[in-house]
Amino acid sequence: MKTFKIILMLLVVATISAFTGDNSRGYKVGDEASDFTLKNIDDTMVSLSDYKEAKGFIVVFTCNMCPYSVANEDRLIALDKKYKKKGFPVIAINPNDPEVSKGDSFEAMKVRAKEKGFTFPYLFDEGQKVYPKYGATKTPHVYVLNKKNDKLIVEYIGAVDDSSRNEQNVKECFVENVVEALLKGEKPTKTDTRAIGCSIKDKRNW
Repeated sequence: MKTFKIILMLLVVATISAFTGDNSRGYKVGDEASDFTLKNIDDTMVSLSDYKEAKGFIVVFTCNMCPYSVANEDRLIALDKKYKKKGFPVIAINPNDPEVSKGDSFEAMKVRAKEKGFTFPYLFDEGQKVYPKYGATKTPHVYVLNKKNDKLIVEYIGAVDDSSRNEQNVKECFVENVVEALLKGEKPTKTDTRAIGCSIKDKRNW
């Protein structure tokens, strides 16, 4: 009877974890982020260390197929155009496993980037090794990194703004406010928001 209760308790914990996710994994605001090397849609390998003059980065985990990601594409292009020249370029990463999400293959990424005219790198997280380090759970999921003494410090985690689907309803531009504060040498007032989007497609979790 005691053994049965223990097994039942373990099953309950496992079920709760499956639905809530592991909130302890990945970076928190204030953590140092490590660099990565991923393949870009132009078949070159890209690392954050390649950007010698960058003051930081707007790293966003996104994809081809999620309607939330699609709804944010124009906003990401606008952010890149506005802040790349000021030292905060957008770096987009597709974390999805194409075996689970058929429209998220590397070749499909090339097509989508050309269709939309992406102005930023669109990298493929092959083997899905980078997104777990960050703790990303959704597409899109944004991490603003700030260079401090040659370290990449996480300054913000969450959504692009307060209207995940409809750009016309945006009242607060989370990422833009964070980058503006950092450019002024100030501490952002809002550093953590809820990322709203599609779950990252990883067969290890399905």
